Amino acid sequence: MIVVLSKGISTHDKEMVRIYLKDRGFAIRDQLLGEDEVIGATGKGVVDLRELGILPGVERVAATSKPYELASRESKSEDTIVTVGPVKIGGSRITVIAGPCAVESREQILETALRVRESGAVMLRGGAYKPRSSPYAFQGLGMQGLEFMKAAGEATGMPIVTEVVSPEFAAQMNDLTDMFQIGARNMQNFELLKKVGALGKPVLLKRGPSATIEEWLLSAEYLLAAGTRDVVLCERGIRTFETYTRNTLDISAIPVVKGLSHLPVLVDPSHAVGIRAKVSSAALAAVAAGADGLTVEVHPHPDEALSDGPQSLFPEQFERLMRDIEALAPVVGKELLRTPKPSQELSTKSVDLSSGTPKPVSPKDLPVAFSGESGAYAEQALMRAFGEEAPRLGAASFRAVFDAVLDGSAGFGVAPVENSLAGSVHENYDLFLRYPDIAIVGELKLRIVHCLIGEENAQIENISIVRSHPQGFAQCRDFLDKYPHWQLEACNDTATAVASIAREGATKVAAIAGEAAAKAHGLKVLKAGIETNPLNYTRFVIIARRNGSDKAPVPPSLGSEPANKASLVFSVSDEPGSLFACLKIMSERGINLSKLESRPIQGKPWEYQFYVDVTLPPTEETFDAVVQELKAKTEDFHFLGSYRASL
Repeated sequence: MIVVLSKGISTHDKEMVRIYLKDRGFAIRDQLLGEDEVIGATGKGVVDLRELGILPGVERVAATSKPYELASRESKSEDTIVTVGPVKIGGSRITVIAGPCAVESREQILETALRVRESGAVMLRGGAYKPRSSPYAFQGLGMQGLEFMKAAGEATGMPIVTEVVSPEFAAQMNDLTDMFQIGARNMQNFELLKKVGALGKPVLLKRGPSATIEEWLLSAEYLLAAGTRDVVLCERGIRTFETYTRNTLDISAIPVVKGLSHLPVLVDPSHAVGIRAKVSSAALAAVAAGADGLTVEVHPHPDEALSDGPQSLFPEQFERLMRDIEALAPVVGKELLRTPKPSQELSTKSVDLSSGTPKPVSPKDLPVAFSGESGAYAEQALMRAFGEEAPRLGAASFRAVFDAVLDGSAGFGVAPVENSLAGSVHENYDLFLRYPDIAIVGELKLRIVHCLIGEENAQIENISIVRSHPQGFAQCRDFLDKYPHWQLEACNDTATAVASIAREGATKVAAIAGEAAAKAHGLKVLKAGIETNPLNYTRFVIIARRNGSDKAPVPPSLGSEPANKASLVFSVSDEPGSLFACLKIMSERGINLSKLESRPIQGKPWEYQFYVDVTLPPTEETFDAVVQELKAKTEDFHFLGSYRASL
């Protein structure tokens, strides 16, 4: 049984709850579960749950039917997101950890780190201590290997995960590793679990070769009960009668465990199959089955590896696998996690482990990304928000803007989300769900004056093709209806449409864009003000990458006034009154809705999610309470960000 305590509970009330449980025959332990302070009660005690639930300081009681109470989804319905430095594991992300089986030398671990980082890995794996079946096999470099690995991780901006094999090594390794790994052989080494759990650091727990799912989760319970809040489960294959692979990858365990537990689940395809040629297929199958990520063995020269060379991918194979994962991710409703690099160029020549670690660049020192070429409306919005001298990064698409902010190429991004005539830019709203580590930190509204733009010698009567973004066509529908013979060609953005005419020198092709785009590319305005309604405004949002605390930096140019607006996305169960129940929560708390729009959920026909903009209440505590209530009422909930509303 889990007793969730109210935030701000007094010491007296907490002690009274403890006494109440002890008097009724329970063994108790204090525990932090996410942001909640809880008391775990185990044993054969008997209690009236209704009476326990109304005790002062008790927020709710979760009676679990599982022996792994803290790891059970009955005690925590929402998925746990484990944070390791800039890396988040769980939720709608696919997190890839890569590196060699063992650290063999300073040069080997650095070369591997550079290659896997360039391909998209966000954490570095490698063994400093290796528990081997044979006492004569390579046992690792010990603490020296861990120091090499830590330096390589810092040089490439990747947290490291390494196996701890003995309780006495745990404290010694604690300052050098970012995440402990409990290997398959040690899954039921309970003294090791208790020692590592007490250190409070994130732990990657591998399933034992002969362990049942319940035994695996009970080992996770040891870690959680000992003190750590962050446990990631790792399926790495179990021992069966099959001999064609090293182990048998239990794909079915992934959805089963995710149903039983709130903890994220990774898969180690390298140990599962043990054959290099089969690793990528197993990895993709794991992603399709719902895994939150992978840990993959990669070695620059597998044939020379001192440990597990036959199952280690060549860097080129790993790069292909990452491309395949990126293509598969949207199909399963996820996004491949990327993190900012410490520098824009990583190579063995530019990184010297002995000379220190490159430092991440502050977001305010990086360019601001926008979709399109010079003269785009997004660039005008950018200059309005950041100033005309702000460094800029033009991106080929809206998604490329999100990518640039996510990988650290840009500190902030500017993206349109709504037009007063044509409505929402659904592509960008959908991108927020695919990029959970991107948040809205500001907004501004820009008046849009569309022009028909062409070459210097172009005439309206000779035009046969018009290019623009689909929103541009929609906003100029009345004007375009006058020329039904024009062929409309969609472009990624309005400025790109103008740039294409300038490059081609086409005299029978025109573009719909702003006057700034015409000036930027040396073209002329054939007709100005062609939008259907002169009150044509586009709402742009400023986006940034969330940091470890789930907050995102706010551009200094937006001022220091507190946020007064927030954007949410949620879905509800298909039953009468489910949406009304959510709206009622906000209404009763005095929260005003400024936007409510439904959108189909990709991959789920006839199911919908709701985009909501709200005015924030005067106190942050009120809104936090609303969010918690909404999470309890909704099927899926996303907080897109809070920001200062544009006037």
